Amino acid sequence: MNWSWDHFFRYLTSPFLLEGVINTVWLAIVAMIIGVSLGVVLAFMRMSKSRILRFVSGVYIWLWRGTPLLVQLVIIYTGLPQLGIRLGVIESAILALSLHEGAYFAEIARSGIMSVGKGQEDASRALGMTWWQRMKIVIIPQATRIIIPPLGNQFNLMLKTTSLASVISMEELLRHAQQLAQIEFRVLEVYFCAAIWYLFLTTVWGQVQIRLEAHYDRPFGPAGGDDRSTRQKVLDKFRGPAATQA
Repeated sequence: MNWSWDHFFRYLTSPFLLEGVINTVWLAIVAMIIGVSLGVVLAFMRMSKSRILRFVSGVYIWLWRGTPLLVQLVIIYTGLPQLGIRLGVIESAILALSLHEGAYFAEIARSGIMSVGKGQEDASRALGMTWWQRMKIVIIPQATRIIIPPLGNQFNLMLKTTSLASVISMEELLRHAQQLAQIEFRVLEVYFCAAIWYLFLTTVWGQVQIRLEAHYDRPFGPAGGDDRSTRQKVLDKFRGPAATQA
């Protein structure tokens, strides 16, 4: 089969392939949001004083990190109906990707929170802060700076991992490329176009990630200043500006 530039450029701007790109993006975003939310809950369960919560979270992370996503996808899509739970292709893809991402982000969030010095928590505890205030004002803002780079890498990976959903006929980019190749018999041109679209998506996200890392790579965000002003901001958040000035 000879390479055809005409077919290549026609496929690259094809509305059919573009529809797959759009489906890939929203699938990755939705799965990432649910996965991150689940990961935060699992991370706090792992750091809980309760042995039961630590055990449940540990087993979940071990199970989902220790098995391939492709296997999880197929089990969810074909196994849940055996239990009377019938999910469509889209729901199955979102569920599998989210549960898989949750296990990975749990460890990322836990390591980010644990990396904040214990002295920070002791100092905020000495100020009389509650657990929620310590997390909101002191721990999470510092942990976010550590979590952002691996979180960005996870979303980059998610954009490409959505291609696995094609095995259950999810209409994402790779699935559309497969259908186009079967109809037109121009396999090389179609898959090159798919590769370019994946490269485009990950490159755009790479630029967003760089700006996010720069944004958070400052003391308490872009409004941060020297140590004294940072401490003042923390006190303002905790006590209120009026109380601090008094």
